[in-house]
This record gives sequence, structure tokens and C-alpha cells, in this order.
Amino acid sequence: MSELDSKEQTFPDLVTGANYELDQIRTEPRQMLEFLSENVEEDLYLMCPDQEGVFPLQGYISCFTNGFLAKAKLGLSMRDIRGPVPGLEENIGKGIDRFMKSMRGGTIVQIMGWSLQFSGPDLLRTGGNNFYPDLDQTFSDLSEPQDLSQCYLRVERQTLTRLPESKASVFSIRHYVTAFEEVKKEGNGEHLADAIQTMPEKLGYYKRRPFWQRDVDAFLRELPRGGLAPLAHTVGDESPKQE
Repeated sequence: MSELDSKEQTFPDLVTGANYELDQIRTEPRQMLEFLSENVEEDLYLMCPDQEGVFPLQGYISCFTNGFLAKAKLGLSMRDIRGPVPGLEENIGKGIDRFMKSMRGGTIVQIMGWSLQFSGPDLLRTGGNNFYPDLDQTFSDLSEPQDLSQCYLRVERQTLTRLPESKASVFSIRHYVTAFEEVKKEGNGEHLADAIQTMPEKLGYYKRRPFWQRDVDAFLRELPRGGLAPLAHTVGDESPKQE
């Protein structure tokens, strides 16, 4: 919670008591990022255009990473950063940089991504919830049972915008977690189960589907534990959008 003090040219935070000057011209970039991290819930990734029209990652605030080591991605373009996502390179890989370059200042684009996590609701996941077979990762035990009381649907609201003056792009991620039991109470258990079951094979492996599918499917559809139902109906618009 904050308010603008135009007389003092400051921006006080009414919750923490911190006070920020509006004129930040003499503030170091690292300190500016720290100021943002104290006032914004989203993770932020700042990409500045180079002479070739590519937007490499130049700065970030990454407090709730999902297996994403931002430091290792510095200097990489959005296309390279998103490369491990199955199907992305062949479908839209070449167009990502062109799209970012064509965005007008103030334009906002939003997508939703999702994954499942199986050890509580904590947002910080250094190991991530995804699986990368191309990096020689393997499952330790494909039939390992899951503690469904600790299972959550994790949704990421990902927003891309371009700043009108600097022409830099800002990629932000807001994270939400919902317990499986709540997903069922909201009437979305069948929809989530269908979305899981109809994922393309590579995307299913990317989201670790073989590791948890039978227990999760049975729970969401209220079937005997370990069962796997045939697809009940075509996935509609209300199902989670696949990324």
C-alpha cells in the first residue's frame, strides 16, 4: 500500500515505512531492482534491444523461480530462454524476436502457463516442476505413489510489455497455487484431468506426466486409486491453456 507525495517528490510505502524518491536518475540499476522487489509481487525480467533487434535478458528479479536459474540466462534472448519448452521452437521460435521488436510501447500481451507440484505450496522451486529428457534427465521411479494432500496446481500469469521510452521489454510472472481438493470443489477436477490426458506426448513428459498421472487422474475424477479413465469429453475452452 502506497501513495504519491507530490510535494516532497517521494513515494512512501505505508506498510513497510520505506520512502522512495521519484527522481531515480542517480540510483544504481541494482538498487532500482531492489526497490522494485520490495514493492512488486511479480518476478520481473528486463530485456533491452541490441543493434540486431534481439532482446537479451539484462536484469531480473526472481524470487519465486520454478526451476528457472535466471543468472544462467543473462544475455540470452527470449527465444533461447524458452527453447526447452516442447513444440515452441518449431511452432513460433523464429517469430518470437520479430514479435517483440514489432510491439509498440505500452502494448501488453498475456498468456497463462501451468504445472503440477507435489511437495506443498511453496512458490520457490529451485528444482522446478518440469522434466527435460533432452538433458539426459531420468525419472527415479515412474510408479512412485503421490501424497495428494501436498499436490497443487501451479498457474503462472505471464505478461510481456514494451516500455514506450527505452523500448525495453518487461516479462513478468505472477504465481498462483491451488490445492487439488480446491480444484475439485470448484468443479474443475474433470477439466484438469482431461487437459492432462490430452497433452501431446512431449509436453506430457515435460510436465512429468508419467510420474504422477495415474494417482492424479483417479483423484481428480474420483476413481479408485491407480485407475486411469478413458477421455470423457473433448477439452473445452474452460480447460487450462497448455503452454
